[in-house]
Amino acid sequence: MRAPSLIAPGEFLLLGQAGRLAEIGWDGAQREKLWRYNQHYFDDLNAVGAPERAEWHIALIADWLAQNPPGRGTGWEPYPTSLRIVNWIKWALAGKSLSRDAVQSLAIQTRWLSRRLEYHLLGNHLFSNAKALVFAGLFFEGAEAEHWLETGLAILTREVPEQILADGGHFERSPMYHALALEDLLDLLNMANCYEMALTPERKPEADRWRERIKTMRGWLHAMSHPDGGISFFNDAAFGIAPENAELDAYAERLGFKAVDHLPPTQWLSASGYARFSCGPAVALLDMAAVGPDYLPGHAHADTLSFELSLFGERILVNSGTSCYGNSDERLRQRGTAAHNTVVIAGQDSSEVWGGFRVARRARLRDVTVSLSGAPIAQATHDGYRRLPGAPLHRRCWRVNDGSLSVSDHVGNCDLPAEARFHVHPDMRLVPESDPSVGEGLTPNGKRFSWHVCRGKARIEQSTWHPRFGEAHSSQCLVIALHEGSSEIIFSWNGGLPGGANAYPLSK
Repeated sequence: MRAPSLIAPGEFLLLGQAGRLAEIGWDGAQREKLWRYNQHYFDDLNAVGAPERAEWHIALIADWLAQNPPGRGTGWEPYPTSLRIVNWIKWALAGKSLSRDAVQSLAIQTRWLSRRLEYHLLGNHLFSNAKALVFAGLFFEGAEAEHWLETGLAILTREVPEQILADGGHFERSPMYHALALEDLLDLLNMANCYEMALTPERKPEADRWRERIKTMRGWLHAMSHPDGGISFFNDAAFGIAPENAELDAYAERLGFKAVDHLPPTQWLSASGYARFSCGPAVALLDMAAVGPDYLPGHAHADTLSFELSLFGERILVNSGTSCYGNSDERLRQRGTAAHNTVVIAGQDSSEVWGGFRVARRARLRDVTVSLSGAPIAQATHDGYRRLPGAPLHRRCWRVNDGSLSVSDHVGNCDLPAEARFHVHPDMRLVPESDPSVGEGLTPNGKRFSWHVCRGKARIEQSTWHPRFGEAHSSQCLVIALHEGSSEIIFSWNGGLPGGANAYPLSK
């Protein structure tokens, strides 16, 4: 279940923006296209507290039928059509009664979708198309429904092993889209259980394969989440789009899966390119991943060799998140390297993000090594700045022990200015000494951590964090100018006083 998005009869709250149907309609130019997409999903039919809003939903469906004739407007594009088909069927199977007109429209919507599958976009769009065909193919009867089911299953047979990597991660390397893909497979398995008699012996192995994928996907999602239970922010990621982890866990357990109650303290998710280092009160999530599939980098950020850090159960260092889609300067800024905890050279992006969902020349990883024994260490190099004079390479090394995290950076063959950026969660307060190379951070629960810049010159800038679409929170960013191509910073805890016993063991 998601949070409610219908806050009154005919009144939506989507992506942080309210809108009344009477004023905006179903395709009003007053809202961006992503908002209008969400308006047509009908997620509220299956959201928290939905039974109390059943009369609102009946009226909303009736209004949609009256105002959205077949093939006209945003609502009939394949992606929102796919999500709406699934939500209407879920609502009906949960005990609600779709009107005769709604059932007829549902069949027309599926027929329309079946002729406009998004092979040109692939990824989560085509996956959602296939899911909708499977839902409708099981919900309806007859030869046409059988064709929808066969088509949907054939797509999933190809796309599930393509999109879900060997370590369980989704191939677009976005924890948010991973959670959405996990929800899709849970829904498909649930539907297969409900219509078990409709699955022929040839089809049942596909449902068994979904079950196995779900197991690894759940492990990946937990590994790439913070101790607060929420997803990390790599590539396009924000809260409030996918169901929360706890909701997905509860859903999986209702379908017979065991609880994920133990995570190894350190993990190297080699197929997707992420590592989780957990040591005492610290959890570091490290990005040594490709920007995404070569043919589908639309949700990629220029965040190669970035990372996030939690201490004492609270987020300390965070990537910028995502508050908008579309073609805008702010969209480009949030996708850019400077909005992430990594190194920027000459103000350029490590991968050339452009448009709303495009990437030109992109960073490639090399020399990736991860040691999980003893004090974990990870090192990697990328060539995303090879287009600059000298074709510089960026190499980063992370080292974790019981009381500190060291992050060292080196940029070779480069006379251009380079800086390492570390974005601090808005709830944290940085207290630098007279020289910001040394300072202390305070968490809302009274815990302390410290930092010490061993190499490079530090300063503190203002920044922003975007945990949800439509949101921006003021934050601080610790910036280190590399000295002769190198920098090192140590974050320490266990008291957190600069110069304390545990503050600088690695620099020595």
